[in-house]
Amino acid sequence: MRTILLAATSLAALAMPAQAQAQQVDTRVIGAATLENVPPIPADLVRDLARYRESRAAGFADWMPDGSMLILTRFGATPQLHRVNGPGMARRQITFAAEPIGSARSIPGTDRLLFSRDTGGDEWVQIYAMGPDLKPVQLTETGTQNGSIVIARDGGLIYWAQATKGSGDRKIWRANPADPASRQMIYQGTGVTVPSDLSADGKTLLITRSISAVEDQLFLLDIASGTATEIAKGPKASLSDATFVRGDKAVLAVSNRGSDVDRLVEIDIATGALTAVSPPSPWGVEDFDISEDGRILAYATNEDGYSRVSVQDFVTRRALPQPRLPDGVVGGLKFSRDGRKLAIGIATARDPGDVWSWDVTGGTLDRWTESEAGPIDKAMMPEPKLIRFTSFDKLSVPAFVYRSKLAATGAKTPVVILIHGGPEGQSRPGWTTTPAAFADLLGATVIVPNVRGSTGYGTRYLNLDNAEKREDSVEDIGALIDWIKAQPDLDGAKIAVYGGSYGGYMSLAVMTKYSDRLAGGVDLFGIGDWTTFLQNTEAYRRDSRRAEYGDERDPKMQAVFARISPRANVAGITKPMLIEQGANDPRVPRSESEQMVQAIRNRGVPVSYILFADEGHGWRKKPNQDLAQQAEIAFLRRLFADAGK
Repeated sequence: MRTILLAATSLAALAMPAQAQAQQVDTRVIGAATLENVPPIPADLVRDLARYRESRAAGFADWMPDGSMLILTRFGATPQLHRVNGPGMARRQITFAAEPIGSARSIPGTDRLLFSRDTGGDEWVQIYAMGPDLKPVQLTETGTQNGSIVIARDGGLIYWAQATKGSGDRKIWRANPADPASRQMIYQGTGVTVPSDLSADGKTLLITRSISAVEDQLFLLDIASGTATEIAKGPKASLSDATFVRGDKAVLAVSNRGSDVDRLVEIDIATGALTAVSPPSPWGVEDFDISEDGRILAYATNEDGYSRVSVQDFVTRRALPQPRLPDGVVGGLKFSRDGRKLAIGIATARDPGDVWSWDVTGGTLDRWTESEAGPIDKAMMPEPKLIRFTSFDKLSVPAFVYRSKLAATGAKTPVVILIHGGPEGQSRPGWTTTPAAFADLLGATVIVPNVRGSTGYGTRYLNLDNAEKREDSVEDIGALIDWIKAQPDLDGAKIAVYGGSYGGYMSLAVMTKYSDRLAGGVDLFGIGDWTTFLQNTEAYRRDSRRAEYGDERDPKMQAVFARISPRANVAGITKPMLIEQGANDPRVPRSESEQMVQAIRNRGVPVSYILFADEGHGWRKKPNQDLAQQAEIAFLRRLFADAGK
């Protein structure tokens, strides 16, 4: 053990109280992680948790020209790319990097493919081309971020967006994937500008400029002249996943224009007329694909967190035979090149995530992968129960409740409130072992709310926490605490809050506001100070974050941030916290976590801290994931034990 005398912060508001004592900091290193004041992790906890940590999911990446599939699966420490030749056949690993593979695409007309990866979670993603020799060749410039790949139909050219350090703008590049030296910049975009599709003749690039989660602009880029012309003008709206249809005379996109929820719409390029393609529904469209010949359309809707897939003839709008899928969350839709089969990735509360194909003409569903749940009894997995509670302003807030099947009927259990990130995100009933592990190993009930600001419930709900309304979502958790305390089978004296990224901010903010009603909290790479976060987050995402959170350069918002930032309200945190951070995080820099660790310690409140040297925004390497959850359960066990004294 070593003792560190903590330096006084330069902010007078955070000066160490006279009664606070310099804390002893017990530091140890495990693998790539440095742990400070983290409770010992018992051997039996490591053993018991292991069965929840061995599941493997299969994620669909793309169809290969020969009808095989590219699948992302973890068979070691990180997800790597595999090839599957047919339904139920073996997964053959074809990438062997130490870093996880992010995405992959096949190159039409060839036996080659593209994939992307970063280093240590730094998000400076590079694109690689690879052939049957399995030797990757880097196509992009080191030190830049690259993505949003569009591939010409003959496979001869690819287009992508590139971000550089210190700039919020994107450039669009082009290259022959067989020749890295052919790389050239063809367009300098403004803001988050990315390619979305390429016309059949290869002369026009459809590009999207994203302003925020609810506002996009579409442009046609004449590649020869470099001239971009805006289309689909109209009221501010989202226009995502834009794709050419009808011989490149129209565009298909997911949009909330003229609707509270996202619909699938068709936009006539010449007139700008917008026509709804998906039928009226209280639920939004989340994904779609259209066959290469433009005949068959498939789309998924998000119905209270569950995915529903529809297939129809795009020309006649006639409904085709529909795939009967298990209740879960779709992770991808993609037609094969001939349009006969639709790949569907789906995860359920009982299955880690697998890939199926739907034969559009034959009406048969084939399972390509059968992923392993590991040494866990799937029948014992807690099933998410959807509930709704009423917030301070009468807003109905949905939440999923996970209760261990090992819990005695009517027994009062501790509670972990698990808050998703985003904030433009949504907790959904797919495969997740965290609620199961917390429920079984802590004897807790896990409640996963979708507070205001979450996606999946329409634009109005999404915007309810914007800018100066930020703390209204924190009050949603206050209302949830009230609901918990009124339940006869929940222990209102043993409640902890847990969240990552924006959910980490929520955990910190909830702790500043409701510490007297909580046992403690866990913050994974959360925002501690809105001003320093916006100043230090990487430039390529800063403007979109300002659109959501508010602009720290505006005196009005600066006053709001000074009032609501967790660091400014750290005196409200009176119960222990565990904080985790990736050293390479470009989104929420480690300075956000470390200033909160310092501020909490300065007030004499116990805080544990874990820093992962080889991670960024979230843990993508299995050893780190395992260690993080071991530490979390050890920490929460101690919280609940102390709360019972």
